[in-house]
Amino acid sequence: MMSSTQSDSFNPSGAARRTGLQLDHHPLDPLTAQEIAAVSLIVRSHFAARTSVKAVKFCSSLLIPPVKAAVLYALGLPLPRGTKLDDRKALQLLNRRAEVQLIDVVTGDTYEVNVAIANDLPLPGRDGKYAPATADALGKVESIKKLDIGVQPSLTPEEVNEAENIMRADPRIVAIAREVGIEPENMWADGWSLGYDDRFDKSIRIQQCLVYARKSEHENLYAHPMDFYPVIDCNAGKVIAIDFPGHRDPITGKLSTPNGTTKPGPVTMDGDAALAYSGRKRIPPPMESFDYLPELMALDPKMPALRTDLKPLHVVQPEGVSFKLNGNELEWQKWKMHIGFHPRDGLVLSTISYNDKGNVRPIVYRMSVAEMVVPYASTEHPHPRKFAFDVGEYGMGTLANSLKLGCDCLGTIHYLDGHYVALDGTPTAVENAICIHEEDAGIAWKHTDYRPGGKVRSARGRKLVVQMICTIANYEYIFAYMFHTDGSIQLETKLSGILNLYVKDRDEPNPYGVEVAPQVNAHYHQHLFALKIDPMVDGCENTVIQTDCEPTRAPTGSESNYLGNGFVTVKTPINVSGGYDWDWSRHRTWAIYNTAKQHYAAGLPVGYKIHTRDWEPLALQNDSMVAQRAEFTKHALWVTKFNEEQLWPAGKYVPQQRGTAPDSLGHWANEKNKVDDEEITVHAIYGITHIPHAEQFPVMPVEHLNVWLKPANFFDFNPAQDLPALNDPFSRSAFGENEGKPQLDVKANPAAPASSGNAAAAAAAAGGCCSSKKSVTVPQPRQGISLSAPSKASGSSSAAPSHPQICACCANDSSSRL
Repeated sequence: MMSSTQSDSFNPSGAARRTGLQLDHHPLDPLTAQEIAAVSLIVRSHFAARTSVKAVKFCSSLLIPPVKAAVLYALGLPLPRGTKLDDRKALQLLNRRAEVQLIDVVTGDTYEVNVAIANDLPLPGRDGKYAPATADALGKVESIKKLDIGVQPSLTPEEVNEAENIMRADPRIVAIAREVGIEPENMWADGWSLGYDDRFDKSIRIQQCLVYARKSEHENLYAHPMDFYPVIDCNAGKVIAIDFPGHRDPITGKLSTPNGTTKPGPVTMDGDAALAYSGRKRIPPPMESFDYLPELMALDPKMPALRTDLKPLHVVQPEGVSFKLNGNELEWQKWKMHIGFHPRDGLVLSTISYNDKGNVRPIVYRMSVAEMVVPYASTEHPHPRKFAFDVGEYGMGTLANSLKLGCDCLGTIHYLDGHYVALDGTPTAVENAICIHEEDAGIAWKHTDYRPGGKVRSARGRKLVVQMICTIANYEYIFAYMFHTDGSIQLETKLSGILNLYVKDRDEPNPYGVEVAPQVNAHYHQHLFALKIDPMVDGCENTVIQTDCEPTRAPTGSESNYLGNGFVTVKTPINVSGGYDWDWSRHRTWAIYNTAKQHYAAGLPVGYKIHTRDWEPLALQNDSMVAQRAEFTKHALWVTKFNEEQLWPAGKYVPQQRGTAPDSLGHWANEKNKVDDEEITVHAIYGITHIPHAEQFPVMPVEHLNVWLKPANFFDFNPAQDLPALNDPFSRSAFGENEGKPQLDVKANPAAPASSGNAAAAAAAAGGCCSSKKSVTVPQPRQGISLSAPSKASGSSSAAPSHPQICACCANDSSSRL
C-alpha cells in the first residue's frame, strides 16, 4: 500500500506521466452528422447488394465505445493493471466503429449491424448526403446479426409521433371518439411502449396509445383524458386492439369487469365488445380547461394573471467564463472531463479527472443515467401496462430539448449539439442539446473567530453545470451534472412536466390515485433511476466499502461508555459482485476506494463516497412484472466487474421484453465475480415515490433528486481552501444607501459593467477574487474533418435537419448570452 505525501512531486495515480497520443478528436466523441450519414449509406449499400432485404428503417446508430485501455493510453491516464500497449496497437483499437439497429419494413425482422468507419471520411455533398457510389470509401460492414423474434430496438421519435396519426385514421377509433362527442381532429394521443401484454404475438412491434381530447391547437390536452386505449402495430401502421379499463362501483368499490378481475379480456377491435368486457358505460372526457400557456391562461377567468412584481435578476460574468473547451473536452477549476451526447443515455460524462497540485488524478471513467423505470400503481387493465423504461424504450438523447438561452439555461452559456439517426438513415440534429455554464454555489466555507478582535474568513463557492433536458410524452427530466470547487460531483435530477392522467367517473372510488381536477385522476407511480458509474479513483482498480454506524457495545454507565454516547463505524469491503441494500437505521453509506493508496495523515484509503438521501425501494410486489423487467430496482447499490459490453442494466433491447433480460444487471451481479481491487462498475439506484397532489396540476413544480460523489480522504485537506474571498462590488443593500457602488447596466451592455470602470480592480480593492483577468478560451471549430459537435459560440451550423421545437417562454433573460 502506498502512502500519499504533501510533496508536489508525488504522482497519486501511481503511473509514469505520459503525454498520450496526438489526436484530432477525443476518442469518445459521439458520432457526428457526417459519420451517421456515412454509416447509413454503408449499411444500405451492403443490404441492397448482398441480402434479400428490400427496405429498412433505422432505429439507432451508436458509437461502439473504443476499448477503455486504449482510451486511457491515448489520454495519458493510468492503465489497467497488466495492460501492455504501444502507439500502433492503441491507434488500431481507437478506430471509429458504429452499431446500427434496423428493421426490415417488409418482414419486421430486426438486425444489428457493426460498421467500421474510414479514418478519413470524404466530405458529403452540400445537402449533407453521400453519393451511393462513394459507399466503399466510407467504411465497411463488419458483421450482421439477425435478432431473435420478439427482440425490439427502441422506439424512434417518428414512430412515437406516427402512433397518433395511425389511431386517428382508423374509422373504428373515430366512431368510438364520436360516441363521447370528440371529433377526430380533436383527438390526440401519446404513443407508449406496450410494457407487458402477452395477448399479442412477440413478433409484432407494438405501441399503446394514451388518448386525450383537445379543444384548440396548443391547449393542454392532458386535462381531457379519454376512457379507452388503442393498441397499434408500428410496422403495419394499423390499430390491432382496443381496451376499455374497468371502473369501480361508487358504493362497493368493486371493479366492473367480470368477477372484478384485473386480467385483460380477449383481443378485439370491436369497440362494443371491449366496452362490454369492461362492464361499464362510456365516460366522456372532462372538458374544463387547465392551461399553462400565458395566452390561453388569459382567456380563463379561474387562472391567475402573470405576476408583474418580480424584479429582474441577472447572472452576468463581466470578464467571461472560467471554463475552456476543446471540442467536447472541458476544463474548469482543476476539473477535466469529456462531455458526450448519446442517443440512448442522453448526457454522458467520461474521463473525469482533477488536477491536484499538478498531478492529474482520475476519478471516473464514465457515468450516465443508463436506465430508469416509471411503474404506475393502478391495477385495472390496461393501466398495469404503463411502466416506461424511458432510456431503453425511447432514448433520452433522441428526446432531448433544444435548449433556449435565458430560459432553460441562465447566464453566460456554451452549447453542444447532438445527433441521432432518423428512420430513413439521415442524421437529425438536436441543436443546443447540452448547455454548459457556471453558477454561484453559495458559501463554500466560512469561519468567524468569535473572540473580540477575531477575524472572519468566508469563501464563495462556484459550480460548473452541464445540463440536458428531455421530454418523454407528458414528462420532463432535467439532468444537471455539477462540479464543485471542493472536489464534489453532483447529479441533480429534476422532474417536471405534466402528470400522467386518466378520466375518473363521478363518485368513483380512487384507491390508486388522486383527483387533481374534477374527473381528472393522477395515478400513484414511482420514478427509479440507475446511475451507472465506471469509477477509476486514483487508478483503474477500485473497491467499494460499506460503512455502517452502530452504538458502542459497552452499556451506558460502564467504565468504557459512561454516558452511553459512543458509536463506531463498521466497514465491510464488497468482495463479490451483487446487489446491496440501504439501511437507514445503521446510517449506511458506500464509498469507492483505491485501497493501494493511503491518505498521508488519516492512514485510510483514498476514495469517493456515494451520497444521496434519495435511495428509493420498489413499492410494488417483488415478483411483479415490473420487478422482473426492472430487476435493477431490487437493490439500492450494485457492484459488478467492469465489462465493456455491459452497458444497460435492463438489457440492450428493452421494448416488449417479457421477464428479466438475459443481459441485465441482475445476471451480471449473479456471476459472483471478484470485485475488490478490480476494475468495477457501480450502479446507484435513486428515485421518488410520487403520490400526486393538486398543486402539481396542470404543470408540476420541479421535484429535486440528488446523488453526490464526495471526496473521502482523497485530498490532503479541503481542496476549496484556495478559493479567494469575494466582495462582489455589484451586491447592494435592498433598501439602504448604495452611494459609491458600481452600477451594472445590463440593458446597455449585459456582458460588462457600464459604470464601474474596472470590475476587476474594484473587486480587488475590496478584497475580492477578481484581482487579475482570467483567460477565456473561445472554442473554435476544427479545420477539416471534425468528429465533435460544432461550436455554437463560433456561429457554425450543422447540415443535419433539427427536430422542431417552440419556446413558449415569455421572459427570456436579456442578460444571458453565448
